[in-house]
Amino acid sequence: MRQETDPNREQLYAGATAEFGRALDRLAAGYEADPVKRLDLRQEIHLNLWKSLDGFDNRCSLRTWTFRVAHNAAVSYINRERRNNAALIGLEEIEHTAHTPAWEPDIDHRRALERLSQLIRKLKPLDRQIMLSYLEEMDTASIAEITGLSPANVAMKVHRVKNILSRRLHKEHHNV
Repeated sequence: MRQETDPNREQLYAGATAEFGRALDRLAAGYEADPVKRLDLRQEIHLNLWKSLDGFDNRCSLRTWTFRVAHNAAVSYINRERRNNAALIGLEEIEHTAHTPAWEPDIDHRRALERLSQLIRKLKPLDRQIMLSYLEEMDTASIAEITGLSPANVAMKVHRVKNILSRRLHKEHHNV
């Protein structure tokens, strides 16, 4: 016997993917560099979003719900992948990791963004979640609601990560 699909879930999913689909693609890219694995992660995010919408009760915005589900799916994915890959690093360690000396003095914007993405993918899941949400232009209150942290803690982490990444990129750029 075929189970009927909830029309409300279909409507919510269609709305979420229409409005946030590109951002979810960028989020997946922020968690997974490998294009083949990224497709798996995207499917997992969409499946988890679809399943979760039966529990959506409008206590938060659809945007917050969508990103909370997406980040939780991505963190679960990263935790599974971490068993097979190098360990993730914390904010304190990112400044001390080996840098890539192959940067040219006239580095273009695209290469800088790719290097920034590489550094963000090395962060632990919570720090990565905060930075990817910040890069999606979410405010600290929304990020706090998604992560469960206080807005002040989110603002402090964003400030810290931005400073560390900026110093790291600047250092790598000038160590050619």
